[in-house]
Amino acid sequence: MPYYFHPDAEAELNAAIDYYETCKIDLGLEFAGEVYKTIQRILEYPTAWPKLDGDIRRCLTNRFPFGIIYYQKDNKIIILAVMQLQREPNYWRSRKT
Repeated sequence: MPYYFHPDAEAELNAAIDYYETCKIDLGLEFAGEVYKTIQRILEYPTAWPKLDGDIRRCLTNRFPFGIIYYQKDNKIIILAVMQLQREPNYWRSRKT
């Protein structure tokens, strides 16, 4: 199943990778790996995680305090946010298209 990032979600991912890389060399790479492992879990089991609003779900990453906010549409996954869990929880709601 293909997946796509909302442009703001892709920007969030890149910003978080950059941030972790400034904290420790290769930590950004490790974070990116955890995000992509989480996306693989979503692709394998798209309905396994709790709904937040309508058909929008959240799957948590391991090791890092982030959640992947997504929904399934026409046999593809749309990633709305790569959300840092201490951030305002509903900031991404206007992104759904």
